[in-house]
Amino acid sequence: MRLRELLLVLALLLAPALQAEPLTRAEMQKAVDAVRAHPDLAGTTTEHELRWRDRAKPKEQKREEPSAFEWLRNLMRWMNETARLLVWAGGAVLVALLLVGLRRWYRVRGGRGPAQRAHLPSHVQSLDIRPESLPEDIGAAAAQLWQRGEQRAALSLLYRGALSRLVHGYAVPIRAASTEGECVALARGRLEAPRSAFFARLVQAWQLAVYGARLPSAEQALALCRDFDQQLPAAAARAA
Repeated sequence: MRLRELLLVLALLLAPALQAEPLTRAEMQKAVDAVRAHPDLAGTTTEHELRWRDRAKPKEQKREEPSAFEWLRNLMRWMNETARLLVWAGGAVLVALLLVGLRRWYRVRGGRGPAQRAHLPSHVQSLDIRPESLPEDIGAAAAQLWQRGEQRAALSLLYRGALSRLVHGYAVPIRAASTEGECVALARGRLEAPRSAFFARLVQAWQLAVYGARLPSAEQALALCRDFDQQLPAAAARAA
C-alpha cells in the first residue's frame, strides 16, 4: 500500500514538468486510474517472517478471576472446618461438665471405702462429733438439759448427735469445714424424706438459737428430743 501511494504522488508531481501545459482534472484522474490499474500495484501483499522462539522467557498466563462457584465452594469448605472445630470444642466442654458433675455427685452420694472411713472428721466446725463423746440416749439427755434451763446446751447436743450419726451411721460426706446449710444439702441426698426433713428442722432451731438468739418453744424443742432416736436411730450408727 505504501509503494502504490508513493508512485501516485510522484506521478502527480512530475506530470507538470513532463508536459508543456498543466494537466486538467480529467487527465489527472485518468492518470491515477491508469496507475491503479497496473497489475504490479494492485491488491495487498502479506509477508511472513520466521523467528526463533525465546524459550527462556516464560509464557504469560492470563490470570483468571475466581468464579462464583469457586468462591461458594471455598466458603463451604471454611464453614465445614469451622463447624468441625466448634463440635470438638463443644464436646470437650460437655465432657468437662460431665466430669465435674460426676465428681460432685460422688461427693454427695458416693459410698465410702475403708480408706475413707479412716479419715472421718472428729469435729465439724468447733463441735465434737465423735460417738464416744456423746451419751447413749441423745434425745433423753437433751430433754433433761432443756428442762434444767440449759436450752442452748440441749440444742447443741441434738445438733452434735445428729452430725455424728449422719457421718458414722448414714455415710453422709460431711467434712470438718461444712456449714449448716451444706450439711442439710448433703443429708438431703442421703436420707429418706422424713429423716431429711427432721434434720433440716433441727438445724433451723439450732441456727435461730445460736445466730438469732431466738429459742424454739418448749413444745418444739421437746418434740425434737423425743423424735431424735426415732428419726436418727443409734442402731444405724452401730451397724455402719
